[in-house]
Amino acid sequence: MLSHLPQSEQGNIGLAISRAYLEFDHDKALRRLNSIADNLDDRYPDAAAGMREGLEDTLTVHRLGVPGFLRKTLLNTNAMESANSIAAGVVRRISKWQDGEMVLRHMAAGFIEAERGFRRIKGLKIPQ
Repeated sequence: MLSHLPQSEQGNIGLAISRAYLEFDHDKALRRLNSIADNLDDRYPDAAAGMREGLEDTLTVHRLGVPGFLRKTLLNTNAMESANSIAAGVVRRISKWQDGEMVLRHMAAGFIEAERGFRRIKGLKIPQ
């Protein structure tokens, strides 16, 4: 979404968005984000549209009331990006694919490889 803004606007808008996501309450965060999008509508309609696209999905942890460190962990895509990167590394080793089944097997192997590097999620309390 920020790529639809001039560089001079990206810092301020990015900061406003980050602050909105820091809201614990779902409704407050949604109002702040919609307000930002409303302010962008006239000057940068593509940025406003990009911001509204999937907005509710980005507030899932807010809606569920996920607390503290666990919220911080789940709000970013680092775990998914890491797993995808490791799986892609495994798949890149193959030069000739026989069929779709082979692709699925190697992707599964890649995600199993990625799983070995996973650690406990910060903020997750496991019942004793």
